Amino acid sequence: MSLVLGIDTGGTYTDGVVVDLRTKQILKKAKALTTREELSVGIRNCIANLDFADFKNISAVSLSTTLATNAIVEGRGCEVGLLMLGHNPIDSLPVKHYYVLPGGHDLKGRPNAELDLEMTSQAICELKGKVDAVAISGYLSIRNPEHEIAVMGMVNEILDLPVVCAHQLTTSLGFHERTVTTVLNARLIPIITDLIESVKKVLAEKGIEAPIMIVKGDGCMMGEALAREKPIETILSGPASSIIGATFLTKTREALVLDMGGTTTDIAILKNGVPRINKEGATVGGWLTRVQAAQIYTYGLGGDSYIQIHKDGEIQVGPQRVWPLSVVAHLYPYLVGELKVNFEKTYDLMFAQATDCFMFLRQATCEVLNDLEKRVVEILQAGPRSLYCLTQRLNIDANLLNLKHLVNIGVLARISLTPTDILHAQGTYNQWNREAAEVGVEILASRMRISPEEFIRRASEKIINDLCITCLQSLVGYDEQSIKIKDAPEVMYFIQKALSPDQGQGFDCLFKMKMPIIGIGAPVRVWLPDVAKKLDTCLVIPEHAEVANAVGAATGKIMETVKVLIKPGEKDGTYLLHAPWELKMFENLDDAVSYALNEAKNRAERAAIKAGAKEFELVVNHQDRYAQVGMVKNDIYMESLIEVTAVERPEWEREEIKDKFFVDMGEN
Repeated sequence: MSLVLGIDTGGTYTDGVVVDLRTKQILKKAKALTTREELSVGIRNCIANLDFADFKNISAVSLSTTLATNAIVEGRGCEVGLLMLGHNPIDSLPVKHYYVLPGGHDLKGRPNAELDLEMTSQAICELKGKVDAVAISGYLSIRNPEHEIAVMGMVNEILDLPVVCAHQLTTSLGFHERTVTTVLNARLIPIITDLIESVKKVLAEKGIEAPIMIVKGDGCMMGEALAREKPIETILSGPASSIIGATFLTKTREALVLDMGGTTTDIAILKNGVPRINKEGATVGGWLTRVQAAQIYTYGLGGDSYIQIHKDGEIQVGPQRVWPLSVVAHLYPYLVGELKVNFEKTYDLMFAQATDCFMFLRQATCEVLNDLEKRVVEILQAGPRSLYCLTQRLNIDANLLNLKHLVNIGVLARISLTPTDILHAQGTYNQWNREAAEVGVEILASRMRISPEEFIRRASEKIINDLCITCLQSLVGYDEQSIKIKDAPEVMYFIQKALSPDQGQGFDCLFKMKMPIIGIGAPVRVWLPDVAKKLDTCLVIPEHAEVANAVGAATGKIMETVKVLIKPGEKDGTYLLHAPWELKMFENLDDAVSYALNEAKNRAERAAIKAGAKEFELVVNHQDRYAQVGMVKNDIYMESLIEVTAVERPEWEREEIKDKFFVDMGEN
């Protein structure tokens, strides 16, 4: 059997599956809470929960993760030093230490200025002791990478640190976006290294000797070595895995795939079985990168979303993530008693909800805490406490205790009412502490002066309606429209009449989605039936939907692409080859094309092997572009685009071909 262990490390849960790729069967599946402070604990718990006895026959381990995406959003990662060659910053950059140095090229690959070796060496030396990795971005290095390569050699001689060049990551134009991509890649190196090392540690304990693969943002796979070099390519890895898992489990070609996790809801639109690839590159945490990724729409709505009563008295769900009351009270039951003694329902809280509790996570590293913050940390190190209990211990008014800063820097975690708690309170879900969820509902219901049952109804309707809006917003985005539904009161007027009609309204609005919804994630069986009903479409929730991300990780395939551009040279009859590794001149177009094809094929093959592919085929795309000008009889040559992709054949296809071969041999 060809057994693959698939692991998805999400923000809330770590999922695991064992898949037999030949029979396409999921043999085992399990979940465990993700332990961000020590990833190996959650991974170990997940693998133990699989209760699988045949680990020695695992042939590969495949990972997907939201760690890189979350790290960028939260501003985490190592300290990076940036060396910019030939151009000043165009916009703000996600880096504190940077130098602008002479160098860079023009569109023909000619140097705009020569490198200043002394100035460059001095800048590199000044980074010593201040940074953990170095990023290098040269102006138009995609036309000629020689300056970046030379400076990388200097960094390697002077500093014993990881170093990343822009030309290694993308062939797309856009100096600012390439620079951002390079900095973020360098920043993420320890994040992905920690994940890989955590997985390897647990695999060694289980006696699993198998190569490790990681899902990229475009849904393809790469090997461990490549992931350590290019961790930026793992952004949106988790959502991409959900798409792969959805197509594997349902075989549906046209659908809206909705993956509802603990922190976010991620949506992709499938056409002919594949999602659209984002042409501009993935945007994460407000940073536009040049990373190829599936076009995925992400919303701050999940099982752990923060439920609050807004100032206008309406219920708000998300986008912040908190720990559910029911989960933490399962570990610390005394929290239920603390919640029962609470603020007067007429007391107006400015920075929190009456259901809020707080939990210590880790000590502050670089941040300086004030005296009050230090006292809070000292109290919470003994265990989580409700906000009310904290104010009593500190003898302080709650509106003078703003703990947002400690939560933002990761010292504390906020615990409060969430959709997971709503499910516990109504009896739909009973994994954790139901009483804590019921008390949380009672607290907010009393503040709204309604019954707990009415609060649950309104909160549930809010969650369902918000999920409907995420579907509609994704379809609007897929139509390449810039309308932000929630920011358009005129649009929301009609949507509200469709989603929550009043008996006395003068007219009704209706929706009709022209594709099914595929539901992925643990909570979708509860929330999505009503979503599909309101959007007048059918719902597909496959078996194993709750671990579909891990299934996607286990069933992906490797694709490695090499791109080469040929342009007219400075002299008539000459041609310039721009490759990620070199600039080369030719006096004959056929020679340039032949050289480009051979080099691209060789490098695509090497990249596929490095990524872990065993059997693959090369797909070649060669386009010559000409322009017709005025009355000129012959078209004018513009450029040649050469793209070679090494595509791994999935394991089950290889087995099917092998079986067919032996059958055919038997017939002969």
